[in-house]
Amino acid sequence: MVSTDRWRGKLRRWQWYAHRAGLSWRGFWRRVREKRRILEVLTLEPAGPSRGRVLLSYMGPAYFRLPADSPEVRAHTRVWECRQIAQTFVDLGYTVDVIDWRNDVFIPRHPYRVFIDVRHNMERLAHLLGPNCLKVFHVDVAHMVFRNWAECTRLKALWERRGIVLPVARFEQPNRAIEFADCAVVLGNEFTLGTYRYAGKPLYRIWISCPALYPSPADKDFERCRHRFVWFGSGGFVHKGLDLVLEAFAELPQLELTVCGPIESEEAFRRAYWRELYETPNIHAVGWVDVEGERFREITRTSVAVVYASAAEGQCGAVVNCMHAGLIPVISYESGVDVDGFGWLLRRGTVEEIKEAVLEVAATPAEELRRRAVCAWEQARRFHTREAFARRYRKLAELLLKHGPVIPEGLLADVFEPNPGEGLLSVGAG
Repeated sequence: MVSTDRWRGKLRRWQWYAHRAGLSWRGFWRRVREKRRILEVLTLEPAGPSRGRVLLSYMGPAYFRLPADSPEVRAHTRVWECRQIAQTFVDLGYTVDVIDWRNDVFIPRHPYRVFIDVRHNMERLAHLLGPNCLKVFHVDVAHMVFRNWAECTRLKALWERRGIVLPVARFEQPNRAIEFADCAVVLGNEFTLGTYRYAGKPLYRIWISCPALYPSPADKDFERCRHRFVWFGSGGFVHKGLDLVLEAFAELPQLELTVCGPIESEEAFRRAYWRELYETPNIHAVGWVDVEGERFREITRTSVAVVYASAAEGQCGAVVNCMHAGLIPVISYESGVDVDGFGWLLRRGTVEEIKEAVLEVAATPAEELRRRAVCAWEQARRFHTREAFARRYRKLAELLLKHGPVIPEGLLADVFEPNPGEGLLSVGAG
């Protein structure tokens, strides 16, 4: 039995640690609870006898206890997709151990048939899992070295254009997971793949899901909405090109822009672009919008296109969501979404290029706009749904389990329907 004096001593030491960390007592315990969540391990068992074990290092166990219709599951595609990846292997007869990708102390205590990781645990654990474990890097973002460089490049360009320096928002410690993995499953397009080819590993594409579905834009009045555009995205506004889009539309008073995103989350950006956001008549900053709410549906019904000039993505869920809602994509190549045949592609990432593109959209005949919007919607319905993700991931998992990291390309072609402009397998640096 622990004496009262001993507990008092422990509490005094914890208070000292909290003080040194600059935390309140309540903040300290909040950190402790969060750390306990990160270190938790959740085991999911199949209905019948287990065929082996799979280790999944992605969203933590807490996300698996949420109801399927909870806001947290619907807020970002990675939560549902992580749960679906685990369910795929459970349905295939495997026991799945789930750990948080930030768990940096987990040590395997079982032999694993497959290990899936999204960040740093691949490098830390690969040598402990042995040669019989298939190690799969789940790629949801462009390589961090490129991504960090791309944000620095955008911040430097902003400094040169406007004489201001804003803090980084999307920086992340680079990882070497692709170098320690046997293969990778990649959410993205040719751009995303290109940032990982240096490692010479098999790269298998899969397409991001979307939580919401919308009716076809075939009946939209494109004559009336041709001058209205949308920027839709989350934080990291310079990285995602909102600064460029705001500057472009501030010089085009004949066109309207609605900005949907958590502007209040980046106060320095908000102050720097206060005039464009709140004092420019043709720009409307509405803040974060629920994609399943009527406000979002009304905005997309009365707009023609989404303008998104990101510096680097895996495959941008915000763009895909807007395609589902009937908006034509006017996006950077680095957004990770192929728009061949229906969208406008931004190659240079400049204010002038964005102005040229949106003016061309506004001048396009209504029937051509309708054709492009319907094509964007059809592609989103065909490739970017939860059902499509679940179906394709299961087929890919079955092939990896049967053939190992190098799947014969003919077998891939039999189970995957190619996205226009996309291949299925990319190996090496060719």
